[in-house]
Amino acid sequence: MLRMFLAVTTMALTVWTGTINGAEATPAPALSATPSPSPTITCPPALPISASVAGVTATSVTISYSIFFRPPCGYDPPMTVSLFVSREDAQQWREPVAEAVSGPERSGTVTIDGLRPDTEYWYRFSDPDGKRDPYLIGSARTAPLTSCRATATVDAHWGNGFVATVTVRNTGTQSLDRWRVSWRWSGDERIQAVWGGVAETVGADVTVRNAPYNGTLALDGATTFGLLVATSVVPDALTLTCER
Repeated sequence: MLRMFLAVTTMALTVWTGTINGAEATPAPALSATPSPSPTITCPPALPISASVAGVTATSVTISYSIFFRPPCGYDPPMTVSLFVSREDAQQWREPVAEAVSGPERSGTVTIDGLRPDTEYWYRFSDPDGKRDPYLIGSARTAPLTSCRATATVDAHWGNGFVATVTVRNTGTQSLDRWRVSWRWSGDERIQAVWGGVAETVGADVTVRNAPYNGTLALDGATTFGLLVATSVVPDALTLTCER
């Protein structure tokens, strides 16, 4: 009986030892390398580019711009300025009617020519890779065509005033049904009376519109209005602007 117990115990110890040795002999699986995550770029909470209208003519718009950030938060010049005929078209980048490319400067101006007079356009920016700026949408209106010209002649003057005649001439390509002449006084001038027109004064700014009977001017047609002005110094000349 004792011999049988010893034999069974010896067999059990042999099996257990083999199991432990086998477990120790089995190599642990190698750990796979985990790639490091890419760093997250945080852009400043500001628009990457700003722009404003620097000037207009009857057929052109000049836009000034400044690029504040480089990619990926901003842009590198040159930038393309696209013009659209409505805000809806600009929002959808649909059918731009004109484009111009800036220079290499990060702050500069872009002039777009070949536009229609007295027309509102909407502009947007894109970079050389075609990346469209999603934020900036602005508007600009071209100037109206100059359709008339006004010149002033001082007929008489004295120590504290003068009388002048202003001639308005149609220099456009079609007849006029109205006109207005405007200028700014350089000193303490004050209109005492006006004939042949209707005057409006706001500070130093003066506008004289046609009277009911002389607003219509044929091609190269002309009319006049007169001024009686009080002043301490008679000006050498008046710089007048005439518009329809």
